[in-house]
Amino acid sequence: MQHNSYQSPFCTRYASEEMQYIFSEDNKFRTWRRLWIALAKAEQAEGLAITDEQIAELEAHKDDINYEDAIKREKEVRHDVMSHVYAYGLQCPNAKGIIHLGATSCFVGDNTDIVVMKQGLQVIKRKLLNVMANLARFAEEYKDLPCLAYTHLQPAQLTTVGKRATLWLNELYMDYEELCFRMDSLAMLGSKGTTGTQASFMELFNGDGSKALAVDKRIAAEFGFDKIVPVSGQTYSRKIDSFVANTLSGIAQSAMKFANDMRILQSFKEMEEPFEKNQIGSSAMPYKRNPMRCERVCAIARYVMTDALNPAFTAGTQWFERTLDDSANKRIAMAEAFLGIDSILNILINVTDGLVVYPKVIRARVMNELPFMATENIMMDAVKLGGDRQQLHEKLRVHSHAAAKLVKEEGLPNDLIDRICADPAFMTNREKVEQILDPAKFTGRAPQQVEEFLQNVIKPVLEENKAVLGEKTELNV
Repeated sequence: MQHNSYQSPFCTRYASEEMQYIFSEDNKFRTWRRLWIALAKAEQAEGLAITDEQIAELEAHKDDINYEDAIKREKEVRHDVMSHVYAYGLQCPNAKGIIHLGATSCFVGDNTDIVVMKQGLQVIKRKLLNVMANLARFAEEYKDLPCLAYTHLQPAQLTTVGKRATLWLNELYMDYEELCFRMDSLAMLGSKGTTGTQASFMELFNGDGSKALAVDKRIAAEFGFDKIVPVSGQTYSRKIDSFVANTLSGIAQSAMKFANDMRILQSFKEMEEPFEKNQIGSSAMPYKRNPMRCERVCAIARYVMTDALNPAFTAGTQWFERTLDDSANKRIAMAEAFLGIDSILNILINVTDGLVVYPKVIRARVMNELPFMATENIMMDAVKLGGDRQQLHEKLRVHSHAAAKLVKEEGLPNDLIDRICADPAFMTNREKVEQILDPAKFTGRAPQQVEEFLQNVIKPVLEENKAVLGEKTELNV
């Protein structure tokens, strides 16, 4: 590792080697060469004078890229594509005359971007599914465990730990649906020429437009695509990048929601992210167990969500059939959006595979608030015994405020139940009230909702993709 120049933390700390390779120069330039081979094959199949020997020569050198020759040439001509055409030609002297035949720079640049994004989305889909599988198991395990639910971050009614997990899981499922749609809609640019008219191919094929179209289809099929951009300028519409970045931003949003909830729950001491045996929580406070993984998710998620603005502005500033102010921006913005989501999903796989739950703390917090939540049930029981609802409601209001005052101002336990039992208007005793104060009676259909959601929505997806499940991640730091 170099220590005397800037290196992206995505590469040194966060993103996987798998995703880093997808956006590497090696993958890019190897894809360029595969595209040139696909172009030559397609042109040969449509009648151009390209020999099997020339294609075989191109095939023989598709992976051994002579970088030094390309770098040296680019310093002279200031053009990356033509530098690699030149370098490839040095290795393939018999085929150099037909490399890039009829094409423009965006033939390799844009088609490669589509191929690379598809590769990246496939990795993200796999990792997203593993996070979903972890949360599904967690939701199933804790579907019956009552816990405080919140509105405005204030205790409201009860839910269950598993039901809350389905809220996280449902947002990731929405992201999964969007991701699948985006992957299915990706289309190859093909070879559209300088302004998108395929004029150079009309020249090559003596005005036969069907052959130009066939070349596009053959190239797309070679790379496993069944869709081709129907019309374009020199480039595919930069809205495609914006769509993909927004899909990634959606995953970041869901991840941040989960991670923020976990940070709060860890503060409540109800749940924790995994904590390693020798992990240090604070340089000053040895006792601390900070939620550093979820904090990191939130940090990177903010970056990805903000980064999604870059392709949007790029899409809006493309002039006519093409301009070049997209290139420098998109090669940074798109790569880092993928690296960022890869980093986030690596953390989420790790965290969701080792979530720690403290049921006794959860119950204690529930029981401290439940008397307030149970007042309506207590009131209804007293009404059934002949009590006056309006009178009872006023008494509960007075008792509740008095109990809350003790809790807030003096730090004393909640004594609302004692107050109610001591008030003859309620015609009850502690045994009867404690029967009412069963947390499971206050969770509504939460356990059933978990079962229905997992059975009807999540399990079919996981079953369909079971071959990719079971992935583990080890974080660098």
